[in-house]
Amino acid sequence: MREFLSGAGLLARGLGQWRRTPGAMALGLIPGTVVGLVFAAALVAWGFALPGLVVGWTPFADDWVPFWADAARTALGLASFGAALLLVVVSFTAVTLLVGEPFYDRIWRATERSHTGRVPDTDYGFWRAVGDSVRLISRGILAAAAAWLLGLIPFVGGVLGFVTGVVLTGWLLADELTSRALSARGLDRRARRDILRAHRARALGFGVATQLCFLVPLGAVAVMPAAVAGSTLWAHAALDEMPRRPAAPRPVAVPPADPAR
Repeated sequence: MREFLSGAGLLARGLGQWRRTPGAMALGLIPGTVVGLVFAAALVAWGFALPGLVVGWTPFADDWVPFWADAARTALGLASFGAALLLVVVSFTAVTLLVGEPFYDRIWRATERSHTGRVPDTDYGFWRAVGDSVRLISRGILAAAAAWLLGLIPFVGGVLGFVTGVVLTGWLLADELTSRALSARGLDRRARRDILRAHRARALGFGVATQLCFLVPLGAVAVMPAAVAGSTLWAHAALDEMPRRPAAPRPVAVPPADPAR
């Protein structure tokens, strides 16, 4: 539990980057706002269309007792909306990181400089970002499908599907968000996964905290810059990279007193 909370705390520490480099962090709000508006509109449209779709998916329930028909359709509707919400969160992260690559690259570099005094030389690259985004969305679809199936369980499915979805997508978010800082140190995808598994609780703590913030209205837009900064700090902690310490002040030579005075 301590490692889990430590991972969640790294997201909070990422918010501290606003104090160090407010300009870069403010620019990081732009891509999240644009992508967030598009995804929010799609989610609202899905919510309005869902009741009619659920009725069309369950014609067999027309002959059921009204209580059970309503219960089944409500469970299906909640599971479908929850799965769509989880998929939107994962897709939002992937698309926003891709669209906002220049903005988040500045945040990452600023975080590296302010905490370690240097920026790793290995270039992350646009096409690597594209590949990571495609993989994240693909794995997000599987996580949303798993949450949707669990959500169909009567009475407990909503809670079970939500918790499972948050944990699965939290892990995916931790994987995606830390990929920049780890790849910049010359680590390939297999090496990055090994590091995540070695610090599984800390990765889950960071990813779940980020996921829960993303579920709050406008939370994804507001927290995205801090998530990029926090993921960089996560990489520093996982690799035992010590933060830069300010140089000790040089002693000032005091001239000896003039005996003639």
